[in-house]
Amino acid sequence: MLAAVILLFVSGIHLFWAFGGRWGGRAVVPEKVGGGLTFRPGPAETAAVAALILVACYCLVAQAELLSGLEANRVTRWGSILCAAVFVIRTVGDFRYVGFFKRYKHSVFAKYDTWFYSPLCLFLGVAFVAALQG
Repeated sequence: MLAAVILLFVSGIHLFWAFGGRWGGRAVVPEKVGGGLTFRPGPAETAAVAALILVACYCLVAQAELLSGLEANRVTRWGSILCAAVFVIRTVGDFRYVGFFKRYKHSVFAKYDTWFYSPLCLFLGVAFVAALQG
């Protein structure tokens, strides 16, 4: 249930950003070694991420059967497998800017990634694996 609440919160933050919110924006996009952002997400992309996180939350809640009326099925099982894989891969990272094995560790994003984002992704990956076991 904690993982589902976290996913709802993260989806909400992405919607906030999609509609122009600025809070926390400096610490959520990786920075290049020479400075500047690795990419600039627009409102449509950010809203799409919010929607995907919401779908992930649904898969988790249904697969774990946390709410009456939502039952695990083939779609939630495969969705949970995909989400578990995505979050674990995100935890490992790209070996450059994101994940536990990143080389560039001196930006604001990198510090948050090491101490918050990557551990959170690991937790979420494990939560999806746990939901698949039930």
